[in-house]
Amino acid sequence: MSARKSAEPSPESIARSDRKRLAAEEGARALAEVERRAVQIRNNMARLREAREAREAADEAARIALPTPMPKQRSKKRAQ
Repeated sequence: MSARKSAEPSPESIARSDRKRLAAEEGARALAEVERRAVQIRNNMARLREAREAREAADEAARIALPTPMPKQRSKKRAQ
């Protein structure tokens, strides 16, 4: 005698397939969320980098615009 599979799935196999389907859907949602957060982080980093570079350029321009201070000459001691 050979054991034949029934045409209808058992309740256990239905539950198993539902769990697999739900796990796959949840995994896809989690990966999408991770990717969305990664894009947000990269955009924020780019924004901060641009702000830092602009601030550094302004600081450099201000430093160049200021006259360079002349070094103070030491006063010589007079011989008494």
